[in-house]
Amino acid sequence: MSRGIFITGTDTGVGKTLVTVTLMRSLAAKGLRVNGMKPVATGSERTSVGLRNDDALSIQRAATMSLDYEAVNPYAFEPAIAPHIAAARAGVNVELTRLIVAYEQLASQADITLVEGAGGWRTPLDRQHFLSELPETLGLEVVLTVGLRLGCLNHAHLTAEAIQHSGRARLVGWVGSCIDVHYACLEENIATLRELIRVPCLGIIPGLNEPTAENAEAYVSLAKLVR
Repeated sequence: MSRGIFITGTDTGVGKTLVTVTLMRSLAAKGLRVNGMKPVATGSERTSVGLRNDDALSIQRAATMSLDYEAVNPYAFEPAIAPHIAAARAGVNVELTRLIVAYEQLASQADITLVEGAGGWRTPLDRQHFLSELPETLGLEVVLTVGLRLGCLNHAHLTAEAIQHSGRARLVGWVGSCIDVHYACLEENIATLRELIRVPCLGIIPGLNEPTAENAEAYVSLAKLVR
């Protein structure tokens, strides 16, 4: 049976795409068939073939098989704003059933499928629905990306609690991402996160001069993720 992992974050801009693509590359290196998905993306660019999002393109390139862009990113919006606002402005309803079907089609072709969220765990899709309903409905495993900066202890703890009380979704690990190179007491805060988040830490990605998956792979371990 195909395995699915949802990559969420403590906020937007904390390194979810870097973590997603790094894990995809590492899993592919183990000989697994790996697919990836960015269900909803904002901040997309108009091209001759339609809207394209850089994060979704990175995920598309990291897959071990050729995927149509629309399979990777079913909903793309141009403005870099909250997804539910972008969808409302575009007159589009983001349908959870469409996302589920898209995921299942990808998962049917792979040993493992990674799904990158948008923003944090409870990012709204509209006034009633949240993107977290996708991993909850599908029963996906969840990896939390913690943006290491002032305030992350609260954000990480609250997010971990929300995931662990969400029902079928299951938090299986977290990755620290050093998005503030001047973050005071870094090691002490990482130690606190290890105590607060009662699942394995898969790695701490330092502030990289070139934040690419190739450079991040050395800092992320699959040992506690791959069974």
